[in-house]
Amino acid sequence: MNSMIPVKEFAERRRKLMERMAPESIAIIPAAPERVRNRDVLHPFRQDSDFHYLSGFGEPEAVLALIPGREHGESVLFCKERHPEKELWDGFLVGPEGAIERYGLDDAFPIADIDDILPGMIEGRSRVYYPLGKDDHFDARVMDWVKMIRSKVRSGAHPPGEFVALEHLLHDLRLYKSANEIKIMAKAGQISAEAHCRAMKRARKGGFEYNLEAELIHTFMEHGARSTAYPSIVGGGANGCILHYIENSAPLKDGDLVLIDAGCEYQCYASDITRTFPVSGKFNNEQRALYEVVLAAQYQAIEAVSPENHWNRPHEAALEVLTQGLIDLGLLSGTLEDAIANEAYKPFFMHRTGHWLGLDVHDVGDYKVGDAWRQLEPGMALTVEPGLYIAPDNTDVDEKWRGIGIRIEDDVVVTKDGCRVLTEAVPKTVAEIEALMAD
Repeated sequence: MNSMIPVKEFAERRRKLMERMAPESIAIIPAAPERVRNRDVLHPFRQDSDFHYLSGFGEPEAVLALIPGREHGESVLFCKERHPEKELWDGFLVGPEGAIERYGLDDAFPIADIDDILPGMIEGRSRVYYPLGKDDHFDARVMDWVKMIRSKVRSGAHPPGEFVALEHLLHDLRLYKSANEIKIMAKAGQISAEAHCRAMKRARKGGFEYNLEAELIHTFMEHGARSTAYPSIVGGGANGCILHYIENSAPLKDGDLVLIDAGCEYQCYASDITRTFPVSGKFNNEQRALYEVVLAAQYQAIEAVSPENHWNRPHEAALEVLTQGLIDLGLLSGTLEDAIANEAYKPFFMHRTGHWLGLDVHDVGDYKVGDAWRQLEPGMALTVEPGLYIAPDNTDVDEKWRGIGIRIEDDVVVTKDGCRVLTEAVPKTVAEIEALMAD
């Protein structure tokens, strides 16, 4: 295991989760299944985020059971056995013995024996923590195990009386990133920042959106990030107004902006950066005016990422700047207060200013506690991504504004006295972008 996270940290995560579990309970966490791409070709395997968080184990066909108080070990893994002939075709397997040795688990068994062993571990436990509804096939297997225990009630068996969603306990733990997690996320941000810089330089040659996407993927792979964190968005011109545009096949045109929303995944942790820049290397007047509004909104939102504020404060800060900017440019009329109250900004800014970031690009964790926005705390990681989008068919504005889409996004970690930007290595001021593209 070449993870930047030590084995003892995974063990500590399991311990913290078990401390939160009810007495006489068990947690069952399946690995991600392999998925067919077409016919006999599989998609590249990516481990389930919850399973990875608790084990670091990277193989499919595995199940982790956490059993507080079990005499022979509380952390139990079921996984594939070593098989030299199969490994010749498909690669090295850790095996049960290796799982204990390399991953610090207390006990391990062949996955082929799970139907014989795991029901006995469930029996006598009053509560089962499990990610219900995530995998229909595995849901059915768990129910079969419970039915097997219930069939033996007259013989003295004690089936569990309650199933509880695992996510409520586990995802609150995942929300707070450790120092090692932040190091990985900073590395992912550094790789993605270099990729965005390369794409900016490549844009001057013209070509197609997918040429810039190729620069991104090349840089990710070159630095050991074997996957994107999500499908890359490379939108030239009016395509930048499509929030989840992923076709990436249109030609790049002088006079247009390009919006790139892309980030690599490094050791299962996501990065997420958006930059918007001119194909020609120079912003025109309208592009510059809108860009400066979005950049000012992002600076204001990042300033609001602090333990002094709740989750929604950065969004509120960005919204105020964006709306005032639209008024100043004549794209909206009236007062700032009325425009926000009436949501007059919605045709130009229709999404939130950020989301949690971590093992998933839209990471887990509640945004509200009860009815109140969650207070920001050190270790929380999030994106800050205001934008403005003037649809090409928006006849309420002058034609010179139409088809301009701008978003600026960085990855940020809350610290004890503010925040740290993990992706600042990629330029975002007009002067910095124009200078980079002129090189």
